[in-house]
Amino acid sequence: MKTIIVGIFLMGGLFFFMVGTVGILRFPDIYTRAHSAAKCDTLGAILSLTALIIYNGLNIVSLKLLLIIVFIWITNPTATHLIVKVKHENDKKEKLKDGVSENESI
Repeated sequence: MKTIIVGIFLMGGLFFFMVGTVGILRFPDIYTRAHSAAKCDTLGAILSLTALIIYNGLNIVSLKLLLIIVFIWITNPTATHLIVKVKHENDKKEKLKDGVSENESI
């Protein structure tokens, strides 16, 4: 039974990694690509590491994997947000440099 649950979690994680990769390749701009990467990679990593925790049982290694899950859960969306925020600021600066006001771009 444990092997089946581990397989389900691992296949779920691999599915989200695959969907995120397809999203990065298919989406047209950095904003949608970043969304795909952040959501799918975070969920894929969490599901895969959860499968390892279930497979390994409750011990010190499982605690370390749980800490890695928390770290990924906090840092991956934060880093993606900062990358997209910098890109958005650079886009606004380029529009202002080209003579387009902020009201015209909305």
